[in-house]
This record gives sequence, structure tokens and C-alpha cells, in this order.
Amino acid sequence: MIPHYWQTAKQQLAAADPVLGGLIAGYPDQVLASRGEPFVTLARSIVGQQISVKAADSVWARFSATVGTVQPEAVLTLGEAGLQGCGLSRRKIEYMVDLARHFTAGQLGEADWPQLDDAAIIARLTDIRGIGRWTAEMFLIFNLLRPDVLPVDDIGLQKAVWRHYFAGEKQELRQLRSLAARWAPWRTVATWYLWHSLDPVPVAY
Repeated sequence: MIPHYWQTAKQQLAAADPVLGGLIAGYPDQVLASRGEPFVTLARSIVGQQISVKAADSVWARFSATVGTVQPEAVLTLGEAGLQGCGLSRRKIEYMVDLARHFTAGQLGEADWPQLDDAAIIARLTDIRGIGRWTAEMFLIFNLLRPDVLPVDDIGLQKAVWRHYFAGEKQELRQLRSLAARWAPWRTVATWYLWHSLDPVPVAY
């Protein structure tokens, strides 16, 4: 699934921000796509916490090989002991098992998600151990394809903004928020292209 708003967002962002316009023009055929599996998206986000995209891909491959089909039931069958040696830290193994328990118990109320705004979904997800605001924002972007998410705590987004707008000089996060105001209501799309400018492999969770 790809966002229905992508072309409109590209056109409006390019018109509003020449820097983004240049980045968008550089990747004419790339687009954000949803994996469609909520558990997989959240599991990949847990794997990717505080490590590089390349490292996360490597760990995910080991985790997937250990679990087989990445589903909550498979994770719970293995349990924490069965996940040892899969590349995840002990803490992330605990998070993964707790996430699987929430899904199998039906505690997340997935049927309600389309009617909930971003803040409500973030609040619901961050009740799960190991899922903070960043992970919830990755879910909004990569699973629900919400159009106006700005993950200001994401290191990759920060690096890209400092590089393209401030000649590599770090700034306070309020500067990022102020700059990003011009990207609304398409801050997800702007973020995706800024990520892409750092790494030719599309970011995906």
C-alpha cells in the first residue's frame, strides 16, 4: 500500500521549500509504502531503536531467522529463552515478548485506529513496555501512513536537517520544529525525503 496523498504532498512541498524540492526531484520513483502488518512494523521499530539502519537490518535478519514467520504467536512460543542469541539485547527481547502478549490478548484495539488521531494512537502504543514516542511515530509513518508526523527526536531527521538547512551546524530542536512548520500538513513526506538524502536505501519499518 502506498499513500494516496503522495503526489499532492510532493508538489506542495516542492513549491513551499526549494531545498525539499531538490531532494524530491532526486528520487522521482521512490515512495513510502506500508508493510501492512502492525506487529511486524512495531517489532521492526523495537529492533531499530538506538542503532543504525544497517545494523537494524542485520539484527532483523537474525531475529526473523530465529522466529520464522514473524507473528506474535511465534514470538510467545519461543519466549525470552528461545530468543537468546537472535541479535536482540536482553531488554529488547523483553520488549518484543511484551508486545506479542499485547497483540495476542487484543489489548491494542486495532479496529479503532482509523478513527483515532495521531496523539491518541501514540498514547495507546506508549502504554506498552519498550515503546516510546519515537517507536509510536515510526508506526504512524510506516504502518498507518499518517501524512503529518514529525519525529523530532529521530537522529537521522536531525542530521539531514542540520546538513541541508544549517550547513551541518547542530541546532536546538525548536529550530527543527519551526522550520518544519512550512511542511505541514505533509511532514511525514518531508521527513521521508530527508531520511532518503542520507541513505539511498529507503527507510522502512
